[in-house]
Amino acid sequence: MKELMERFKKAIGEVSTKNPEEMKKFGEFVNTVLKDGKLDLKTKELIAVGIAVTIRCSYCIGIHVEKAFKAGATEEEILEAGMVSVLMGGGPAYTYLTDLVEAIKMVKEKK
Repeated sequence: MKELMERFKKAIGEVSTKNPEEMKKFGEFVNTVLKDGKLDLKTKELIAVGIAVTIRCSYCIGIHVEKAFKAGATEEEILEAGMVSVLMGGGPAYTYLTDLVEAIKMVKEKK
């Protein structure tokens, strides 16, 4: 998971260099969606974790687990969001709990 996230960050850096306006606009959209509103940031990040597992995106799992922890989510809350995603995504989502657990370990090792 750590290597996957490093590859992602490197690639996004390269894309940002070549497409700065698009990346800036995407970043603005992300920041607008993830600001506190009727739902707080922690809740939004837990939703993102669940969706990431359901759609089986390892990169998204890594990104949103890290952001969920930063927003104040606990390991137990993140795992519960993962289980809700399995409810909605079935067996294929179930297999991505592996990435979820690895992402949790990766973030905890950074602390």
